[in-house]
Amino acid sequence: MNAERLLEVYEQISEAPDAILRLRRFVLNLAVRGKLVEQDPTDEPASALLDRMIAERAELERSKVIKKVKLSASNASNDSIPFNWIWTQLGTVGDWGAGSTPQRGNSEFYGGDIPWLKSGELGDSLHLKGSEETVTHKALAKCSFRLNKPGDVLIAMYGATIGKLAILEEDAVTNQAVCGCTPFEGLANRYLFLFLLASREAFHASSEGGAQPNISKVKIVNTRFPLPPLAEQHRIVAKVDELMALCDRLEEARKTREETRDKLTAASLARLTAPDTTAEDFPTHAAFALEALPALTMRPDHIKILRQTILNLAVRGKLVDQDTADEPASELLEREFALPNGHERRRKIIKEAAIDASKGILTTLPATWKYVRIQDLYDAKILVDYADGNHGSLYPRKAEFGEEGVNFVSAKDLIDGRVNWAGCSKLNRNRADQLTKGWARTGDVLLTHNATVGRVARVPEQTEPFLLGTSVTFYRLNKEGISPDYFYLVLRSPIWQGQLEAIMAQTTRNQVSIQKQAFFQVPVPPLAEQHRIVAKVNALMTLCDRLEAALTSTNTTRTRLLESLLHEALEPAATALEAAE
Repeated sequence: MNAERLLEVYEQISEAPDAILRLRRFVLNLAVRGKLVEQDPTDEPASALLDRMIAERAELERSKVIKKVKLSASNASNDSIPFNWIWTQLGTVGDWGAGSTPQRGNSEFYGGDIPWLKSGELGDSLHLKGSEETVTHKALAKCSFRLNKPGDVLIAMYGATIGKLAILEEDAVTNQAVCGCTPFEGLANRYLFLFLLASREAFHASSEGGAQPNISKVKIVNTRFPLPPLAEQHRIVAKVDELMALCDRLEEARKTREETRDKLTAASLARLTAPDTTAEDFPTHAAFALEALPALTMRPDHIKILRQTILNLAVRGKLVDQDTADEPASELLEREFALPNGHERRRKIIKEAAIDASKGILTTLPATWKYVRIQDLYDAKILVDYADGNHGSLYPRKAEFGEEGVNFVSAKDLIDGRVNWAGCSKLNRNRADQLTKGWARTGDVLLTHNATVGRVARVPEQTEPFLLGTSVTFYRLNKEGISPDYFYLVLRSPIWQGQLEAIMAQTTRNQVSIQKQAFFQVPVPPLAEQHRIVAKVNALMTLCDRLEAALTSTNTTRTRLLESLLHEALEPAATALEAAE
């Protein structure tokens, strides 16, 4: 591999998802396929090494220094390897053995001077020394241990740590979740380490078991192993070390670049929402942000921040211009609103002791705006109704749900601002007709308030009435006072979500009851301005959608370019046809 060439092209693909991780894997893959360094015909061929290893194993087994190992009959492979390599099995090239856990109740087994390693301690270390626990020589004599020696290679076999590796620097034993190997003469422990590292995904894929999947010693020793000449093993290890050091430098450069980009993105957006940003300064900051963001936005989380900034500006009166001809919110709220046709007034929500969830969240609004509590909007009949779903004794039984019936919407069904109707449960019509509470309809705004708190959805037009589960609140607005589309923006904004977080911080449960929501503050602009805000937000969110789609497309292109450039950089001798493929 030409490291200088890779450095030349790296800037073109460095933003591809997992670029460095993919590069590391590719290097390892080429290393164990014999495509990373050139072969030297003067090297002693691997077949001669293997003959000596087989003889060494046989002698050690005859003298009972090591136990016999049963290997599968065939180690053949269709994968091509260089002319002087040979296919064999891991059980042929080293002595493998796992450890155990001494009886915990026996104090004579613990606290000695022999390190006792567990799988979580391996950490891919090339120089592992020391352990969290130690055992005694009595434990070594009485328990089923394999005493691993300096230079032995360890591999984890259980759970999330499957495939984790280490090379020992001292005598040590392990528990049963770790298997150790003493390589026979002719196998470099560092090359074995690289092969096992390159095989980690394969080991994970072949693991078995339920709650704690595992790979067995039997599976490890029967793993096919491409053995190179010893001299080439050392050349491979040296080349991989060089390339991994290069990857480290590239990764650090990318990290620095991303940190700088994150700071610039945060700073440009923060100026838009800073308390001291004046009306005169805002257009300048907004123009800078809109010009800079496309260049700075390289990850999906940047788009998320941008969307939240748009919502924050929208509900603080900084997204569209105010019009002095608009009816102020203070006058709007003094009107006598009539209930829309077909709407029934439910009983008033019972108030509880006043709580302040808005402290430190609310900011100064334009002169024509006003903060209003949910309960006050209800009293003024601007908020026609709000209620949660069915719970307690009213909650339907499992047997009353089926393949057909009325949609029964739970918190899980609110995804990305919409109701996922395909995932909703169906309550049979007879049982649904018995319920008088929790019916939602066209135009309502939904909010999850229990367990998964803060998801919001807008019910589209021409939706059949449906029922809500325990964890969902519906809000029904009088369009003459507050646009449901504007209210939907408020519930998604940092002002509302911040109040939810403030309430949850005061309790031990992820829950914000309907009674607590009654005291939440809503920023109310003039009705005409609400419509202008909704139109502007929709336009900006469409831009975000396009930016997100472009980012996805760019990442796909970068990934393809990465694969092409890696092929070129790592296999310079490839034919033109191979390069085209």
